[in-house]
Amino acid sequence: MKIKDILSTGKTKVSFEFFPPKTEKGWEKLFRTIAELNRLKPAYVSVTYGAGGSTRDRTHKLVMRLHHETNLEIAAHLCCVGHSRSDIKSILRQYSEGGIENILAIRGDDPQSSAAESVGFAGDFPHAVHLVNFIREYYPEIGIGVAGFPEGHPHSSDRISEIRLLKEKVDAGADYIVTQLFFDNKDYYDFVERCALAGIDVPIIAGIMPITGTKNMIRMAKLAPRTRFPAGLIRAVNRADSDERVEMAGIHWASEQVRDLLDHGVPGIHLYTLNNSAATLRIGESLGLGGFDQL
Repeated sequence: MKIKDILSTGKTKVSFEFFPPKTEKGWEKLFRTIAELNRLKPAYVSVTYGAGGSTRDRTHKLVMRLHHETNLEIAAHLCCVGHSRSDIKSILRQYSEGGIENILAIRGDDPQSSAAESVGFAGDFPHAVHLVNFIREYYPEIGIGVAGFPEGHPHSSDRISEIRLLKEKVDAGADYIVTQLFFDNKDYYDFVERCALAGIDVPIIAGIMPITGTKNMIRMAKLAPRTRFPAGLIRAVNRADSDERVEMAGIHWASEQVRDLLDHGVPGIHLYTLNNSAATLRIGESLGLGGFDQL
């Protein structure tokens, strides 16, 4: 089932994100996590794709294993940077023939290398809009999601052109938008309003990642330099006297974000799980839900 159809019911849908593990123990842990989180009955799950295709085979393996071994609807991330048209066509053909109906089309990061080594790395798809166009041309039956950045795209020169470029992806055929993580819901609501003013009328799913420790918070800041940590969240973290209590504070903050988003009737909430069930389960419990299908 396509994500756009899942989102069309008028009720807020909750989904989870996973990434492909590197080790056999990681795979075992992930499938225990998935079994635990499946009790919450997510509307769908997504699987990430490493920069430059670094997890291409593992991403495909996880997507297909979830498709065959669970009842979950799956959106497969696909980064286009560094890939040729034949690469992308081959990946899409495998997914289409395997019964995968949804792709999250993103540009992806350049490799961690010198500028000289990165020259020409973009391949045949310099930006995500080119991937969206390609999918619509060759696999029009596949549902397409794209990324949005409430706090600003990391490579954007200004916020006006950023929304214009996002609209180009939607006009090219994207069915919905999933946002990067944010910690102040005002940033999401303002982003949605700016999108509407630009004529973007597809559902915008809110991306939420709970802080689970000080190291986790520092890593977020490095991976997403524009991430804004509100003063109230920093105060809550500073009051905590152990990593366990930092995690409790982070989960409480994320739970309040989710509650507020639900109260505002957003079309979807995407929880970045980091392949760990504890925080996501506690968010569900804090809302008094046996499963997100009760929303």
